[in-house]
Amino acid sequence: MSRFLKVTAGITAAAAALTLSACGAGDSTAKAGGSSVKADAPLRVGVSVYDQSSFITAGQEGMKSYAKANNIDLLWNSANLDVSTQANQIDQYINAKVDAIIVVPVQADSLQAQVASAKAAGIPMLDVNASLNSTDLAASVQPDDVAAGAQEMQMMADKLGGKGKIVVLQGPIGQSAQINRQKGIDQILAKYPGIKVLAKDTANWKRDEAVNKMKNWLSGFGRIDGVVAQNDDMGLGALQALKEAGQRKPIVGIDGIEDGLNAVKSGDFIGTSLQNGTVELSTGLAVAAALAKKEQVNTKPVYTMPAITKANVDVAIQHVVTDRQKFLADLPELISKNLKTGNIAYEGISGQQQ
Repeated sequence: MSRFLKVTAGITAAAAALTLSACGAGDSTAKAGGSSVKADAPLRVGVSVYDQSSFITAGQEGMKSYAKANNIDLLWNSANLDVSTQANQIDQYINAKVDAIIVVPVQADSLQAQVASAKAAGIPMLDVNASLNSTDLAASVQPDDVAAGAQEMQMMADKLGGKGKIVVLQGPIGQSAQINRQKGIDQILAKYPGIKVLAKDTANWKRDEAVNKMKNWLSGFGRIDGVVAQNDDMGLGALQALKEAGQRKPIVGIDGIEDGLNAVKSGDFIGTSLQNGTVELSTGLAVAAALAKKEQVNTKPVYTMPAITKANVDVAIQHVVTDRQKFLADLPELISKNLKTGNIAYEGISGQQQ
């Protein structure tokens, strides 16, 4: 059985579960349809995530902070990378008549029946962080994963001087982030015929799976000049395998989780791209709440990840680690400002423009 977390004024555990997201065709500042919400009543928003990864856990913490500040009851469920489980969670949310549904989907080509059911029930649904192939979503809050893939591959190409043998650790095959980050990687690889991809395969965003995958590759290929990981956790798994083999090779990741940022600072990573789940998922919640209250809101904001290197990693570490409680306290105001300016990724990192 999945566990659900309910966030109220005090963030307490709840015994219900439900989720999904998507709905929104046409006008990118459309108002939500469906059930009316009393001004003083807490909104009930169901969330279903693909898995409880490090990135998602940080995002959940941010959503709790935003929910507490904005009178939202947050219902939480993890699908554990299973499409059927996620579909069932969303069905439960629909049956419970929540005010809005957010989904971080397991796969892009899934949940079509649930999207249709939510729309028919008048419940605004949106996908956040990973996309669903649907035109019936009420909104979609997505990162520019193609740009992120291109950004990390360019870092590696620069580090290798345009020549070398690399391996690529991918996310769950068929998830939008895996597909689009690979598109970006391939765009840059096309410019560097001197870089050979020895292998690419999924480690499902997981550190432990990446350790085993990297060990197999080291055994099979011998020489590997660099590791391009589609997220930090997998890059950290590759780092562990390399250290155990007594090797040090350039590694690049995406997400900017705590351990990934520390790896940039120490030099174990050449860089990462900051996709602050705390900011991105909270933005999704803000959009869902606006739709449920039938307020005007941009229904298709895009999160553009800033490159993180040794030059600007310290500020990112402050937001993600050392000054996190202050960052969380200021988060609701930051999210509101970002939705107004249109730069939903802004948090004052060097190189960002509001």
